[in-house]
Amino acid sequence: MEIEKKIISTIIKGIKDLYGQEVTENLVQLQTTKKEFEGHLTLVVFPFLKISKKKPEETAQEIGSYLKSNIPNVIADFNVIKGFLNLTIASSSWIELLTSINQNDKFGFIPVTEQSPLVMIEYSSPNTNKPLHLGHVRNNLLGWALAQVMEANGNKVVKTNIVNDRGIHICKSMLAWLKYGNGATPESTGIKGDHLIGDYYVAFDKHYREQISELVAQGMSEEEAKNEAPLIKEAREMLVKWENNDPEIRALWRKMNEWVYAGFDVTYKALGVSFDKIYYESETYLEGKEKVLEGLEKGLFFRKEDGSVWADLTQEGLDEKLLLRSDGTSVYMTQDIGTAKLRFQDYPINKMIYVVGNEQNYHFQVLSILLDKLGFDWGKDLVHFSYGMVELPNGKMKSREGTVVDADDLIAEMISNAKKMSEDKINKLTDLTEEEANEIARIVGLGALKYFILKVDARKNMLFNPDESIDFNGNTGPFIQYTYARIRSILRKAAEVGLVVPQELPLDTELNEKEINLIQSLSDFALVVKQAGNDYNPSCIANYCYDLVKEYNQFYHDFSILHEEDKNKQIFRLALSANVGKVIRLGMGLLGIEVPERM
Repeated sequence: MEIEKKIISTIIKGIKDLYGQEVTENLVQLQTTKKEFEGHLTLVVFPFLKISKKKPEETAQEIGSYLKSNIPNVIADFNVIKGFLNLTIASSSWIELLTSINQNDKFGFIPVTEQSPLVMIEYSSPNTNKPLHLGHVRNNLLGWALAQVMEANGNKVVKTNIVNDRGIHICKSMLAWLKYGNGATPESTGIKGDHLIGDYYVAFDKHYREQISELVAQGMSEEEAKNEAPLIKEAREMLVKWENNDPEIRALWRKMNEWVYAGFDVTYKALGVSFDKIYYESETYLEGKEKVLEGLEKGLFFRKEDGSVWADLTQEGLDEKLLLRSDGTSVYMTQDIGTAKLRFQDYPINKMIYVVGNEQNYHFQVLSILLDKLGFDWGKDLVHFSYGMVELPNGKMKSREGTVVDADDLIAEMISNAKKMSEDKINKLTDLTEEEANEIARIVGLGALKYFILKVDARKNMLFNPDESIDFNGNTGPFIQYTYARIRSILRKAAEVGLVVPQELPLDTELNEKEINLIQSLSDFALVVKQAGNDYNPSCIANYCYDLVKEYNQFYHDFSILHEEDKNKQIFRLALSANVGKVIRLGMGLLGIEVPERM
């Protein structure tokens, strides 16, 4: 913040004036003063003792006196505790800082220019054999939030999706639909397309298990039965036909995929996420096969007796990795190589970030090595944004068994819960139409879902509890949204009596400690946005918003705003409230969370 910059530059000048030596900025250790001591910022004096050749207390006293004499409009007072110089910042400096925040609608954000680096972020990556579930929800929310954070840090961002639209799992749904579907369509059944196809994926697994049990009863081992079951053999044959461009199989595949895409689009819209470019594995796997075969010719890979192609990574401390099956069909690794090649042809990417769960850590370790071996300069530098799994109070989700928490059902449940929880509050707003009340419930329900997921460090596994997430108290989305709505209500009431926040704030207002703490917290927002970008960690923004809101609510409880008689203080507190509201909106916006004007 500007206050720190002024202090640091004056300390550097002071060391030269006092002790005749020049020091660099990295020697100046300035930190927030601990709550048990008086002051706002603390200078650690020990690095200067070799220069001053004096005791810590004496050195701190001399530097403190120098600062108070040279920048009295910044340093109102100081005290010394051993080798620590605690600085009390003048009210006028805090007001200047608030004024600069007040004048910047995008405070904390670095503008994106033509020269900005380009970051591509891949997230979502659904399969076209089932609808999106709670695990996909975490992935999509993390991907979207990370994209907003990277853009706020001055990067051009391309949001991309790779759809797993081919492979044995897709053939399972197709085969089950042919055998058990009786021509069912989304229109004829009234079932959303992705849900309809997901039902046949579950149906395949049910019948496949029955066949395995029958074969085991006839004397086969379970492993043999899994390979010899008629359904899995037919699915494999279908995959080979698909790869050989069989017209009937391809036509069925296109029809069923279109049903799924229409369903996905509804879910993405409800979640508030979108993509700049969608890649399909059906279009990228051949590119990957081509690169693998090139690598084979160059001796980078080897072929086994059954015709399969492998990479030997034992020198890298790993094992052998399959790249092409014996029947010539691709695996995920092959597809990812092809997709990476196409992406870097399409965009001048400076950084590639994959938002994929931590069960794929090994996959991306291998992908990075293989891309590097194949001559792609950017292979070593790809970023795997690895996140933990989402679990429920009753355990993990399993798609094949139809026990997943469906994303559409979850969204609908969260909105319904929000409506029930907020009925008392919404009913107090007697001028709301039913449509407006429903919109508030949508914003609050989705805010609860998104915040509960994004406040957790992405690297950790998490337990999602819908009931906890919707609470209007504690570290929840609705608690933050309610504070924002409260601030907007204050500003509306102020405007009704002609009170408007000016661009320039009066400097001669004496501030209390809670007001100063709030300004200090506001100024930290820019650092938090930067940290979130450097660490790929949206959760620090979520928790910053919660801490800011807690601090504001304490201030709101202790001090009057609209009924404050001192006009300067009244205007200042309105400005403080308005900027807290602005930073809440900006911070929550980075997480993809809307904030309601009323609640």
